Amino acid sequence: MNASLDKAYWLGLAISVVLPVLVGLVTKHITHGGVKAVLLLALSTLNGFLVELANPGPDYDFGTAVVLSLVAFAIGVLSHFGLWKPTGVSDRAQSALGGGAPRAV
Repeated sequence: MNASLDKAYWLGLAISVVLPVLVGLVTKHITHGGVKAVLLLALSTLNGFLVELANPGPDYDFGTAVVLSLVAFAIGVLSHFGLWKPTGVSDRAQSALGGGAPRAV
C-alpha cells in the first residue's frame, strides 16, 4: 500500500501546530483557559473544513472534514503543552499584543 498526503493536508498539519500561538496572540493572560480552548477548537474546525475544501480530490467529504478538525485540535493541544508552553512562546505571544504581564509560575 502506497499512502500519500496531498499538499493541502501537509499545510493543514503545519497550521495546526501554529494555531495555539495564534490563540495566544488574540487573548490575554487573564482570559479563562476554557475560552482559549473553545477558540482553539473553533480555529481547528475551520482549519479542518478548509483543508478538505482545498483538497484536490473529486468531491467534498464532510466526514473527512470532521476527522481533520479533530486531528487539528489534538495537534494544537499537544503542540501547546509539548512545545509552545515549555519554551515560553505562549507567554510571549500573549504579551505581544497588549496581553499584560506573564503570570508568575
